[in-house]
Amino acid sequence: MPEPMVPGITGTLDDAAIAALTCWLRAEGLGDTVGDVVPLAGGSQNIVVRLTIDGRRMVVRRPPPHPRHNSNRTMQREIAVLRTLAGSDVPHPPLVAACEDLDVLGVVFYLMEEVDGFNPGNEIAPAYVSDPAMRYQVGLNYAAAVARLGQARWQGSALESWRRPGSFLERQVPQWRSAVAAYRQQEGYHHDSLPGVDDLCDWLEAHQPDGYEPGIVHGDIHLNNTMLRRDVPDVAAFVDWEMCTIGDPLLDLGWMLVCWPLDPNPLGSAGHLAELGGLASRGELFEAYVAAGGQRTPDLEWYLVLACVKLGVVIEGTWARYLAGRATREAGERLHASAVTLMGLGAAVASGENPFR
Repeated sequence: MPEPMVPGITGTLDDAAIAALTCWLRAEGLGDTVGDVVPLAGGSQNIVVRLTIDGRRMVVRRPPPHPRHNSNRTMQREIAVLRTLAGSDVPHPPLVAACEDLDVLGVVFYLMEEVDGFNPGNEIAPAYVSDPAMRYQVGLNYAAAVARLGQARWQGSALESWRRPGSFLERQVPQWRSAVAAYRQQEGYHHDSLPGVDDLCDWLEAHQPDGYEPGIVHGDIHLNNTMLRRDVPDVAAFVDWEMCTIGDPLLDLGWMLVCWPLDPNPLGSAGHLAELGGLASRGELFEAYVAAGGQRTPDLEWYLVLACVKLGVVIEGTWARYLAGRATREAGERLHASAVTLMGLGAAVASGENPFR
């Protein structure tokens, strides 16, 4: 059964929500007037709304209209990430304020400065259309920024308390086996809907690296979760930090390479850039990552397979939610097809036929 709708939120902020937000802003000394409210994202995903506060452009991020059981916890995690990255050389949206008082909007939410940039999943800045060198260089700078994230200081930060005890690597396969098992318990979900996932989990367990150097992991690093600068080929901000944790930053490396918009492009990310062409190769991204201080690993194939499995299992959740009546058929079928593709790509890597070279 769908979870209850939070009153006052339907993909944006209605008059009652704006009034409640305004009262909170005044109490916090952050401003007096809210205007120009424009939804940037919403629906089944987290809601992101651009607005002005006393004429200053900002962005509010909050859980979806049908919050999941862990939605508030996810917001708290994102808040901790942004507090941790403040003052670092990792591109991120500056946090303005956060509210964990459920009496304000009914959910945890936070306010951040608007990022001056564009999301290549939705649009393309004219400079990238006219200059192939911009499209090439942005990939190298993107990989370097991913490397800097993995090296950012987290000890003694707001994010440190989110580090789970035990080995990040050792809990990966059990976590995603458990998720698949939960899908299989659901009415209408076929046991073999995600072909090959059990074999890939076996392979990951048999080939797990011996250890890792802990660092900040974005957890869903791809260009659709990135804002690019319009005037120079660089990252303006990484966004959508809901899967961030302290773990092995090499997972972000594998994830970045799997999702890079060259063939194969299992998510179809950054379609506009992909259509224009001229992007750096995956090998060049890897070298840029290492040159920026990222770790060169002999176990790259393992991280590629883990990225395929983890991403595939995560997005398969939308198919499971569709079967339960909590997501649209279009989204469920589209992401299920991508999840099946990811299992096939992971199997190719595991067999020695790496399609991501």
